[in-house]
Amino acid sequence: MGIYVLIMLNSAAIAIGLGVWTWMVAMNRRVRREQNWFTESFSFLPPKQETPPRPACWLAVRSVSTEAVKSALGLDRAAPCSWIEGLAGSHEFFISPRVHGGWVIVTGLGLPNPSDDVDATFLFLTDLSRKLGHVQFFYAEKFSRHHAWARLDEGCVTRAYAWTGETVWNQGVKTLPENAAGLRTFGYGEPTATITDADSNFEKVPQLAARWSLDPAEVKLDSLRQSIGLAGESALG
Repeated sequence: MGIYVLIMLNSAAIAIGLGVWTWMVAMNRRVRREQNWFTESFSFLPPKQETPPRPACWLAVRSVSTEAVKSALGLDRAAPCSWIEGLAGSHEFFISPRVHGGWVIVTGLGLPNPSDDVDATFLFLTDLSRKLGHVQFFYAEKFSRHHAWARLDEGCVTRAYAWTGETVWNQGVKTLPENAAGLRTFGYGEPTATITDADSNFEKVPQLAARWSLDPAEVKLDSLRQSIGLAGESALG
């Protein structure tokens, strides 16, 4: 009789244990189904982008307002535009708010391309610098590895370099930040520039920008208001 009771108690304990285990498995599956539903339901939301994209071409203008840059570029029908969208480069011009101690970043399809016409690039930059004072220009084209940088004050070029398969612009004395970044520059007609040199310079343009002014992809925005600039088309033709 005692053995029979023990067997019954043992069987009951096993049954209770199996029941608890089955309940735990069912609850775990339910939680996983709910988590999957939540993830799938909200998968349309875009991933959060911590840093803005780095454009292939941009200007850094010192100690001016967004409105002053807008006037100098002759922007027409300008509208508010987010920093992330603006740096993506789908507008003719995007003008950022002032960041990092007074710098305004300009990018967009309307900026000159030294690979197409370096003289037009020179004229565009000198005209803009006459209006705005200190202007910096950076260009790093991903596929061709063409690259350029320039600094201007009051319409005068203090330093400029552009390579588009060959050196097409080399003006002014090479600056210490260029040397610190390890940039290699060549004179007109020099055949010594290699694909390796071009690739190295391309990668280091953002480093030079960070030393001269700032790298737009590394800008940290302090507020939502600070992330809104202006985008529009120029009426200057």
